Amino acid sequence: MSGVSGEMATPQLPRPRTMASRALGSGAWSMLSFAIGQSMRLASNLVLTRILSPEDFGLMALVSSFMIGLAMFSDMGIAQSILQSKRGDDPAFLDTAWTIKVIRGFILFGVSCLMAWPLAQFYDVPSLLWIFPAAASSMLVGGFVSTKIDTAARHLQIGRLTMVELGSQLMGILITVIAALIMRDVWALVWGIVLGAFVQLAMIHYLVPGHTDRFRMEPEARHEIVKFGKWIFFSTICGFLLFQGDRLVLGRVLDLDHLGVYNIGLFLASVPSQLGAAIAGRLFIPMYREHPPGESLENRHTLQRTRAGFTLLLLAVGITLALIGPWLVSHLYDPRYARAGGMLVVIASIQLLVVVPISYESAALAAGDSRAFFVLQCSRATIYFSLVLAGTWFFGLTGLLAGQALAQLCCYPVVVWLARRQRAWDPRHDIVAIAIALAGAACALIMHADIVSEALLH
Repeated sequence: MSGVSGEMATPQLPRPRTMASRALGSGAWSMLSFAIGQSMRLASNLVLTRILSPEDFGLMALVSSFMIGLAMFSDMGIAQSILQSKRGDDPAFLDTAWTIKVIRGFILFGVSCLMAWPLAQFYDVPSLLWIFPAAASSMLVGGFVSTKIDTAARHLQIGRLTMVELGSQLMGILITVIAALIMRDVWALVWGIVLGAFVQLAMIHYLVPGHTDRFRMEPEARHEIVKFGKWIFFSTICGFLLFQGDRLVLGRVLDLDHLGVYNIGLFLASVPSQLGAAIAGRLFIPMYREHPPGESLENRHTLQRTRAGFTLLLLAVGITLALIGPWLVSHLYDPRYARAGGMLVVIASIQLLVVVPISYESAALAAGDSRAFFVLQCSRATIYFSLVLAGTWFFGLTGLLAGQALAQLCCYPVVVWLARRQRAWDPRHDIVAIAIALAGAACALIMHADIVSEALLH
C-alpha cells in the first residue's frame, strides 16, 4: 500500500460556533421575531380598530402605561443579572432569581388593586376601578415565567425561543380578537392580556429546554442579584418617565378619543426604537461581555461594524415610516384615525434621534456597571420629563412633541459620558448617524407640513 499512512485518521469534530456567528444568528432571529411579531400586532390592530372605538384604545393606553410603570418601578434587573453574571447557568442562582420574580408578581398585583380607585378619580374614568386590577393580574401570572428564556438569551440560542414567543403572541391576539367580536368593548383587550399571559407561561415551560425552576432563596445569589439590581431598579423608575411619560401627561390634556388616535401614531412610529431595544438587549450585552471594547482594537472594530449596520437598519426603517406615514394610515385605518398620519410623521422623526445611541447602554450592563446605567437613565428622565412637561403646559400636544425632540439632543452628552466610561464611544458613527437622522426628519416634515399642522392643531 503505497502512500497510505498506517495511522488512523482522526475524525474532525465540528468547530464550535464563534461569538460573531452566534451574535449574527441571534440578531437575525431577533429581527425575524420582531418583524413577524409587529406584523401580527399590526394585523390585530387593524381588525380591532374596526370593532372597538378610539376611546377603548385611549383607555387601554392609560392602563398599559400604568402596568408598564408598575413593572418598571419594581424591576430588579433579574434578566440582566442572568445575562451578565458568571453564575448565570447555576441552578441555585436561577432558582433564586425565579423565586424573586414570583414574589414580585404578587406584590405588583396587590399594588395595582390599591392604585385602582385613586387613578379612577384622578382621570375621572370610573371603569378604571375594575379594568386596571383585572389587566394587572397578568403581571402576577408573568411572575411564574421560567428563567429558561433568560438562559437561552445568555447563550444566544434564540431560534426555539423565538418560535415560542411568536406562537404565544399569536394565541394572545386570537383570544383578543375573538373576545372583541363577542364583547365589543375595552374588556376584550383586558381578557386578551390576561389569557395571553397564561398561554406564554405554559408554552415557555413546556417547549423551551433548560433548567426547571423551583422555589429556593440562596443568600449568595440573592445578594448578587440585589447588588446588581438595585441600580437597575432606580434606572427603570427613570425609564418609566422616559417611555411612558408622554401618555401620562396627555391623559390629562387630551380626551380619551384623541389619546387613542395619538397611540395609533405612536404604535407605528416607535417601530425603530422597539426593534432596536429588542435586538440590542439580546445582541449587544453578550457581545460586550465577551468582547469588551477596551481590551483590544479588534474588539472595538468588531463592535463598530456591528453597531454601524444596526444603526443604519433602524434609520432606514424610521425614515421610511416618516415619509410614508400619512399614506400608510389612510390605507390601513378608517377615517376616525386619520389624524394619526400627521402624528406618525412627527413621532417617527423624533425616533430617528432615539435610535442613534441605543447600543451604548448595553456596554454598561455587560460590564456589570449598573450604577453608571442608573446615572444615565436618571439624567435622561430628568431632562426628558422636564422638557415634555413644560412643553405640554405651554403649548399642548405640539409642545410635548417639541420637548421630546429637544430632550433627545440634550441627553446625548450623558450618553457619551457612559460610552466613554466603557471605552465604547464611536464619534464618527454618531456624527454620520445624527446627520442622516436630521436630514430624513427634515424631508419628512417639509413634505407633510400641511398634514402635520392639521393633526397637531385639530
